[in-house]
Amino acid sequence: MSTDESLTRAEELLTRVEAARAELEQLSVGEGGSPERAIELLGELSELAKAVEEELTRAQRAADAQS
Repeated sequence: MSTDESLTRAEELLTRVEAARAELEQLSVGEGGSPERAIELLGELSELAKAVEEELTRAQRAADAQS
């Protein structure tokens, strides 16, 4: 996978992180928010963060290989 592909994938993942964060914020300010959904979102955010880190590591390796 190239550096550009990894960075594009990381950007896509960050968009998903932002969407999950916004939903979590909405749950926190709204009445009757679902604690179960909040826990699910926190799990999703954790997994997305790991995936972003992996993509950035791939991008760094690809950039190093091109040097």
